[in-house]
Amino acid sequence: MSREQLASIASDALVVVPIGATEQHGPHLPAGTDFLIVERIARRAADVAEAEMPVVVTPTLPFGSSHHHLPFGATMSLSTEVYYRVLMDLGASLVTDGFRRIFFLNGHGGNHELAQVVARDLALQQPVNAAATSYWVVAWQALAEAGAGELGRYPGHASAFETSLILASRPELVDTSRTPHRDEPGVAPLASEAAYRAEYNGYWQSIDGFTGSPDLADPEFGRRFFDVIVQATARAFVEFGRVTLRARQI
Repeated sequence: MSREQLASIASDALVVVPIGATEQHGPHLPAGTDFLIVERIARRAADVAEAEMPVVVTPTLPFGSSHHHLPFGATMSLSTEVYYRVLMDLGASLVTDGFRRIFFLNGHGGNHELAQVVARDLALQQPVNAAATSYWVVAWQALAEAGAGELGRYPGHASAFETSLILASRPELVDTSRTPHRDEPGVAPLASEAAYRAEYNGYWQSIDGFTGSPDLADPEFGRRFFDVIVQATARAFVEFGRVTLRARQI
């Protein structure tokens, strides 16, 4: 879109910023897995939501907070502080451009909390409504009902869940001869939140940089999961986008 086209709708439109990562995804998936998935979801969900309101999707940010994957190579990462500033600067730019509703849609686990803090701070500092979520969070219940938990804990990393999504969208990028197998007990699909967050030094090296058993992936699973994620994300776009910006109190 040109500057004139964007300026004409900015005040009424929801602007969606897809954020991903470039990082190793095991021996079988491309380093661009996260940004490939989230861009597809963002654009498909925007197409659905546009029946209710104007939606603009920005270019996808292909880099994220991924230092935990640097030991494996195939990773380009921004530090926690830099990533926060990048999202804040992009948000402030969009406000200057005239947008008043910003939605960060995330596709990488390491970005999740940082994007939420950015949404909070943008709304505190700028005349804007801001939101942030990860696609699996907004679609958690729908994914459970679609059987995502049968493949293990989702979304995981380079797991059967993510592998199914790439098989459904970019199958030529999956090395199916190298999808690992791992025997793991089943998981409760609704067990999304632990009582506390724990991080263990050397954890990613101990699991060889991937979770679950990727050999369980199937493109049909991926198509089913994409459909429910897109519908849930579109509903979130419309719900958030309909909230009127409140005037600042002085």
